[in-house]
Amino acid sequence: MPTKTSTNNGFENIPSIKAKTLRINLNPDIYGTFAEIGAGQETARHFFRAGGASGTIAKAMSAYDKAFSDSIYGIEEDGRYVTQSRLRKMLKHEMRLVEERIDRKENPNYRFFSYANTVATIDFSKRYKGHGWVGLRFQLEPTQKEPNEIILHVRFKQNEARLQQETLGIMGVNLIYGAYFKHDKPKKLLKYLYDHIDKDTLEIDLINFHGPSFKDVDNRLMSLQLIKNDMTDAVMFGPDGHNLLPAAVLYKKNILALRGSFRPVTKVNMDMFQKSHDIFIREQTVDYDNTIVIFEITLSNLKASGEIDEHDFMDRAELLSSLGHMVMISKFQEYYKLVEYFNNYTKAKIGLTMGVNNLVDVFDEKYYRHLSGGILEAFGKLFFKDLKVYLYPMKDSKTGQIMTSNNVKVHPRMKELYKFFKYNGKVMDIIDYDPDIMNIFSRDVLRRITKGEGGWEEMLPEGVAEMIKEKNLFVRKEVPQEEGVEED
Repeated sequence: MPTKTSTNNGFENIPSIKAKTLRINLNPDIYGTFAEIGAGQETARHFFRAGGASGTIAKAMSAYDKAFSDSIYGIEEDGRYVTQSRLRKMLKHEMRLVEERIDRKENPNYRFFSYANTVATIDFSKRYKGHGWVGLRFQLEPTQKEPNEIILHVRFKQNEARLQQETLGIMGVNLIYGAYFKHDKPKKLLKYLYDHIDKDTLEIDLINFHGPSFKDVDNRLMSLQLIKNDMTDAVMFGPDGHNLLPAAVLYKKNILALRGSFRPVTKVNMDMFQKSHDIFIREQTVDYDNTIVIFEITLSNLKASGEIDEHDFMDRAELLSSLGHMVMISKFQEYYKLVEYFNNYTKAKIGLTMGVNNLVDVFDEKYYRHLSGGILEAFGKLFFKDLKVYLYPMKDSKTGQIMTSNNVKVHPRMKELYKFFKYNGKVMDIIDYDPDIMNIFSRDVLRRITKGEGGWEEMLPEGVAEMIKEKNLFVRKEVPQEEGVEED
């Protein structure tokens, strides 16, 4: 029986998993293969149990043995099996076989698909929860030469392999059903992946849509949906605009992170980045070739003017990508949560570049009242092991004084705690800053752009102003009366 979920317009019927599989099985045109490695044939099982699978499933297989798997799909360069590369090889190989083996003359209306997953479920020691790659390659029209493709990465949160397998099977059904019947609404398709699945049991931290039916889909916006829908805590994309798997990018890397609004990116942002990067790579334990820089935007910053404006998000992303930077969108309003996230994937050096106003906020107790250990618990996570803050100075608008780590004003109760971290080398001043640009703030630049005023061009890095004018960026938005804390 279908269940119901609340929507803006009331309730929406959600077909049961059996109803979904039956609709596909009873469709005479949908035909393809299942290749599932590492978690059993959980998705195919639902189609077999529903009945009528002979008209849908050409083949279902699990190449569990590594030797068999390698003989079918080839050997990966890195020797691993739970990778995006492996999944893509599986999808292409199985799609090619079904196209070669099924006579089009006898079956002119068939719309072929290949579904695949390569997964590692929780280990016996329960130290590693498990993760996997899941994908579908499919035709929406029999004459479609270039197939569509949906690929995603999942992380399991359950503590039993059996439960993880069952969850994977349900999500696989949701993916195939969504691809054929909700492909024209990719944002809804994304939500439907969690039909009959508790979000606490599964995280989706990457998804990419490719193919002729998704030519108008920007995968960065799909990443944003993952964050908005509470499907994951952070997403990343590279300078080319392609979505990246955070775990793969961060793994064992030295990380320098710069948080900001970047609305738009200014000369101050770039000076903060360049000067802190110069210091960071000279740190004794930092290997330049194993270092990445991340420009991070919090979800709360994207919501600064109310609901998330996707055009505004894309404008920021376009500019940062054009400057060759890696971008992260996260739910981590507090810095200690960001550092905790990084520590899941690396034990190498972590650097945070921030302004004086942000450092003052870090030492504000009100942000840690929800923690049983209060600010001490947060700081135990924030300054965990090899972390350092690179502090960019700020000019006091009233006195004209340059504020640094030596004269920053934190709450009196926090002074001794601040001194402890300061004197232990956890906070380092950026001293070779450019004093001529200290009065530049993103909010002021944005206000001038939206009001059609001049004089903002020289406040931005080379080429950025031209790009804003050429692509008409930011001019569609109203500037909110109050943006909250400035994150320059």
